[in-house]
Amino acid sequence: MARSGLAGAARVARWADAALGPGRDAATADGKATLSDATAARAARELGLTVDRVRADWDTARLAGLVEVHGGSARPGWRLRAWDRDDSAVLRGWVALFDAWSLAHPEPAGHEPAAVAEVVSAMPQVLSFLQLSAGPVPVAQLLDLLQQRVTELRTERCEIPYGPRPEPVPQPRPDDTTALAPLLDWALHALASVGALTCGDGQATLTPLGSWAVWVKLEQICVAAQSPAGNIEQSAEDMLRGCAQLRPNAARAEYRAWLAARPVGSAVTELLAAARGEDALLRGLAFEALRVVGAPAEPDVRAVLEEPTLRPYALLWLAEHDGADPEDAHAVLTRHEATWLWVDTAAAVADHGEAPLLVRHLESAVQPTVPALLDEVRAVGHPRTVQVLVALAAAHPDPALAKAVRRAAFQVHTGGS
Repeated sequence: MARSGLAGAARVARWADAALGPGRDAATADGKATLSDATAARAARELGLTVDRVRADWDTARLAGLVEVHGGSARPGWRLRAWDRDDSAVLRGWVALFDAWSLAHPEPAGHEPAAVAEVVSAMPQVLSFLQLSAGPVPVAQLLDLLQQRVTELRTERCEIPYGPRPEPVPQPRPDDTTALAPLLDWALHALASVGALTCGDGQATLTPLGSWAVWVKLEQICVAAQSPAGNIEQSAEDMLRGCAQLRPNAARAEYRAWLAARPVGSAVTELLAAARGEDALLRGLAFEALRVVGAPAEPDVRAVLEEPTLRPYALLWLAEHDGADPEDAHAVLTRHEATWLWVDTAAAVADHGEAPLLVRHLESAVQPTVPALLDEVRAVGHPRTVQVLVALAAAHPDPALAKAVRRAAFQVHTGGS
């Protein structure tokens, strides 16, 4: 159902990929995401559609993440690239469109922006009622529910000042129902335009796809409410620190809860910002959390391949995302990248682990001997090289090997060979 509902958007997105990519014609005349008249007319001719249909499908493709506009160029989003092989990508695209329902259909003119915002904020409760009803619901009943929810939102915003006499809370006004009726009609038709419900004969009914989407949203709220370690309201960095001592399954549950409470785009941005910090442990944990995000994180992960600090982690993430076994994914790294990652991981162990773990970390190096490892570690240019080698020398029980490691640390520190 999601695939058929987005078929027109996917068709226009594929056309845009072929016709409007870098080095080809511009998608817009003004650098905005709306199609220029000339481009829309060209697409209509080549696809055998009306201009209005092209514009509608283009807007849907952008809202569903099937096409991304950068300046005057268009490129396919990850969901379009995965369209034929991944049903979950199609569903995620439709959910993105569902989340953007208020942008998919023009709001009625003549209403205060605050009133429109109240209706948008109240619609999740209306949708939940439709989902629980599991059948047609009279629009008049939905209007009563909407009025109650809007009143609650106004009450929640009402601040009670200090003093013996609190201000009265907002009460429903006689004209509220009349004012909300056209806005409810707009909201229902906007949700119908994205395939979430049907309207007719004074009733509204969730489609199977709309019912599924509401259920998913409710499930996400429940998951977020069950954050086992209580890090749901923390920043990405603090959340990752809170997960550092958890076992892998418990940490993944915490990542899922944290992610469920945030828009995926901002969550990925925040995780990558934490990964850019000086703490190597957080870098590794951030990419573990990004593994929980999955495919929606791919464009952002691919975008950091040019950052030396994040490149090895991003390469491993992408390899596993493309189906490589985690034990074999390291094959995508060059010797230099693998050595850099070894030092970075050793820095995390030195900062947060115990001495025996650092000694055992030697076994994970790609180099066959310790002298070979030290030669390449000295050349790799990691900013924590000296500290890692000093910590390893202090932890290793073999005096001769410890001496060689200390010598290597001194050479890096002094710039010698």
